[in-house]
Amino acid sequence: MGILERKEREKLELKQRILEAAKEIFIKEGFDKASIRAIADKIEYSPATIYLHYKDKDELFYAVHELGFEKLSEMTRSIESIEDGFQQLRARGLIYLKFAFENPELYDLMFIKEAPMHALKKQEAGWDCGMENFIALQKNLALCIEQGSVLPTDIDVLSMSIWSYVHGLVSLNIRGRFEPFCELNPAIQLEKMLGESLDFMLNLIKKKNE
Repeated sequence: MGILERKEREKLELKQRILEAAKEIFIKEGFDKASIRAIADKIEYSPATIYLHYKDKDELFYAVHELGFEKLSEMTRSIESIEDGFQQLRARGLIYLKFAFENPELYDLMFIKEAPMHALKKQEAGWDCGMENFIALQKNLALCIEQGSVLPTDIDVLSMSIWSYVHGLVSLNIRGRFEPFCELNPAIQLEKMLGESLDFMLNLIKKKNE
């Protein structure tokens, strides 16, 4: 391996260490308390080293939020082989809920916190990782319509509606808004109830056999 290749590999390895440290500190302390200095201390480098790779905290946490999308994409990759479009759609929704349940802090950064979008505005770039997920949903719905399991309608409107519905469930849960209902009724199994809510919504768009 030549000197340039070795330096490039070391650069990529350091960048990965920075991202993993940033993710760990964000999950532990939250975005507002996470600092460049804390991340630098975690990997035993100076803050100046981090600024060689990322312009500011927003740009760094945009990269962290991309890790979340990579994880979500990895979880949904297995359902692409499901030939029944409607069953694929249901599986996609359940995986989305599962991801949010297991990674609430990452989900918060991916879909609720403003920092990643601030970074995009500075870069004047598109939200590629988010749109990739949205386009996958659109393709799934197009398959459903083609197979006749969902009523023909505007794909953009339908995709936005489904995403907004499931995001609403997840966001209310992450922000603790379902906790009072669970306290009133200890028998409630929240994860199960959210899955049933997903099924209720999907049945509304399902084409009924005539």
